[in-house]
Amino acid sequence: MRDPETDRQVRPATVETPTDPEPATEPADGSRLGKSFANRPLGYPNALVWLRAGILRDWRGVLGAFLATWFYVPVALLLAVWGGVGLAVYGLVAGGSGVADAVPSVLRDAPLVGALLDAFLNRSGGVLGGFAGFAIGFLAGFLVVLVLPWRDAFDEPANLFTGLAGMVAAAALVGVLYTLYRVLWEPWLLTVSGARQLSRREAARLRPILYDCASALGLPNVPRLLIEDDPVLTNARAYARHVVVTSSLLDESDEDIAALLSHELVHWHTGDEVTGAFVRGVALPLVLVHAVPAWLMRTFPHPATNLVVFVFFWPVLLTMKYVVLPPHSRDVRAAEYRADAGAVLAGHARGMRDMLERRKSFESGRSGWDEAVCATHPPSELRLDRLERLAPPAGAADRTVGAPVTAEDLFGRPGAIASPRTVLVAGLLALACGLGGTLLGAAQWAFFRPATVVDGYFSGLADHDARAALESLAPNVRPSGGDLEMLAALVEAKGYQPPEDVDVTSIERDGDEAVATVDFTLAGQKTTAKLHLEREESATLGFFHGWAISESSPWLDLPAGQAGLTINGVPVPVGPEGSSIPVLPGAYTVGGQSNPLAETPPQVVLAVPGQGNVGDVRLTPTLTSTAQSTADQEVRKYLDACAAQQVAAPENCPFRYYNGETVKKIAWKITEYPKVELTLTGPTTAQVSTPYEAQGAARATGTTQGFYGTSPFTEDDTFGVTGVLSVVDGKLTFQPGE
Repeated sequence: MRDPETDRQVRPATVETPTDPEPATEPADGSRLGKSFANRPLGYPNALVWLRAGILRDWRGVLGAFLATWFYVPVALLLAVWGGVGLAVYGLVAGGSGVADAVPSVLRDAPLVGALLDAFLNRSGGVLGGFAGFAIGFLAGFLVVLVLPWRDAFDEPANLFTGLAGMVAAAALVGVLYTLYRVLWEPWLLTVSGARQLSRREAARLRPILYDCASALGLPNVPRLLIEDDPVLTNARAYARHVVVTSSLLDESDEDIAALLSHELVHWHTGDEVTGAFVRGVALPLVLVHAVPAWLMRTFPHPATNLVVFVFFWPVLLTMKYVVLPPHSRDVRAAEYRADAGAVLAGHARGMRDMLERRKSFESGRSGWDEAVCATHPPSELRLDRLERLAPPAGAADRTVGAPVTAEDLFGRPGAIASPRTVLVAGLLALACGLGGTLLGAAQWAFFRPATVVDGYFSGLADHDARAALESLAPNVRPSGGDLEMLAALVEAKGYQPPEDVDVTSIERDGDEAVATVDFTLAGQKTTAKLHLEREESATLGFFHGWAISESSPWLDLPAGQAGLTINGVPVPVGPEGSSIPVLPGAYTVGGQSNPLAETPPQVVLAVPGQGNVGDVRLTPTLTSTAQSTADQEVRKYLDACAAQQVAAPENCPFRYYNGETVKKIAWKITEYPKVELTLTGPTTAQVSTPYEAQGAARATGTTQGFYGTSPFTEDDTFGVTGVLSVVDGKLTFQPGE
C-alpha cells in the first residue's frame, strides 16, 4: 500500500525482517557454497541459479566481447588501417597517372565527351584511386586476420565447428573463472580499493534504512554495507555481495538515502555486477591490454600523454569503444531504469526524484559517441520521465499514468537451475553427443586408424589388386602413367607372390606421423619390415583423418641388352642402357630370352616394404641341352660340303692341298671329324672353336701334272673349325670364320 501523504509504500505486516549479514549466515538451501558466497541475494534457490541469472542476462554484451577478443579484432583493425593507407597511397599515385590512359580510344577521341572525361580523370583520378585503394586495402587487411586462422576449414568443414566450439568453450570458461574470482575475492578487492566497515554511528544511521528498504522490496536478506570516505560526492554502488556508499551520504535526508539504497538493492539482487564481471571475463585478454592505456591516461591526464597513448594503443582503444562497450552499456542503462523502478516499489519515488534532479544540474550535453552510446547511465531527464509514469508526483493532475510496479516485474521468478524441459533437452543433447562420439570413435577405430591402412595395403597385395594397394599410399609416392599400368600387370600375373601371414606387431605414433612394424612371410622367408605413415591433411566427411603409407615403391633395375625379358611372364621392354620399374612388396620371377641355342634360368627377386632398391637383376644364359649336338651336325654339314668340292683349296674351308705342282684331279674325304666347343657370346650367338687335341683330318687323293708327267698322290691334312653359331629364324645356323 502507498501513503498518499508521503508518497511511500507502506511495508505489509507479513513481510519478514531481512536477515543481518553480520555475521554471515548460511543460505536457506544449505548449499556448501554458502560461506564462500556470504551476503549474496537469498531470493534464489541456490548460488548457482543466482550466478546463472547474472551471467546469461546481457547476451549482447557477451557477444560483443566474444567477437572483439576471440576474433582478434584489434589486430584486424591494425592491419586493415595499414593496408588501407598503403593501397590509398598507391591508388593516389597510380590513379592520377594511369587512369586516363585506361580510357578506350573511342571515348577519348569523341568530341567534347573525350575532353571532359580526360579532364575529369586527370584532375580526380588520383583522389578516386586513393579512396578505392583505401577501401580495398582496409577490407583485405581486416578479412585476412579474420579468415587466416580458419584456413584449414576450407578443406575440412569440421574444423570450423570444432574451432568455434573450442573458442566458445574457452571464452565461457575464462568468463566464469573471472566472475568467480570477482565474487569470491570481492571483500579483499573492496578493502584494497578503500572501502571500510561502518562505524557504530554510521551503522546506526544507515542499516535501519537498508533493512526497511529490503523489507519494502520483499528481499529476505541484505548485502554487507561498506563505506568510502568521500565528503564531496554522494554516491553508492552495488557489487555482487556488498553495497558501498560514500560518507557524504550521511548528510542526506532519510528519504534520499532510502531511495539510493533501494536503487542499489535492486542492482544487488538482480546480479548486475555478476553480469558485468562475466562480460569483462569473456573479453579478459582485451580488458587486460586496455587497462594499460586507461591507467596511463587516468594517472597522467595531459593531452600530450593521451596522444602518445593513442598512437600506441589505438586498435585496442577503438575496439573497446566501438565493439565491446556499446552493447554492454545498453544493458547497464536498462539496469538503471530497473533499479529506479525498485525505488518506486520501495515507496521512495520522491527521494529518487530529488537525487535525479540534483544530478541533472551537473550533467553536460550528451554529444559524441562516449556520452551517448557508451554511457552507463541514461539521461536524468529520461529517468525522471520514467519515474513519473511509474509513480506520478503528489498533486499531479493525472495519477493513473502507467501501471504499478511489482516485485515480479523487477526480479522475475528465479526458478530452479534448469526447467524440466531444459533438463530434457540437455539430456537428449548429451545422449546424442555421447552416442555420436561413440559412433565417431568406433568409425575412427575401424576405418581410420594407422593399422587399418596397413591391413588394407597388404590385403590388396594378397588379392593381386595393385590399384587397391596403391590407394593406401600417399598421393605423392604413387606411380602413375605407364608405371602404374605395368605395376598392375605384374601384380595381377600368376607368377606374383604376395606377402603372407602378415602381422602388424606394433605402431609407434608421433603426432601426424607413425611407424608400423610388420612381420610377414615372403617366398618362404620370415621377414620384418617398417612402414612409415603420415596422417592425411584432408578429412573424410569433415571428421575423420585417415592415414597413408609415405614409403615410396621399391625399384627394380633391369639389365641392358636383354631382349625378351619377362617379369612374372609379362614382357618388359628394356632400353639399350637398361631401365628401372617400380614394384610393390612381393616376390617376382624375372625371366630372360629362350631359344634353340640358349636358355635363361629365371631369377626370383624379393621386394620388401621400405626397401628403396630391390637390386640388380643379373640373368646368365646357358646352352640348351640340344645346342651341342645341333652344332656338331651343322659343322659336319659344313665339312661335308667342303669335302664335296673337287678343288685343291675348297673355298672358305679349313683344309687344302699344295705341293707346287699342278693338280690335275683331286677328291677329298673326311677321315675324322673335329670336336667343337661352344662359347656363348650372347643369348642368340655362340663362338665355335676346336681344341688343339681334338682336331679333325681330311684325306686328299688325285693326280698331279709335273715335269716328268702325271703322277698319283694321297695326302692327309689335320684341321680345326672356327665360326659362329647363331639363331636365324628360330633355327641354329653355323657360319665359318673368326
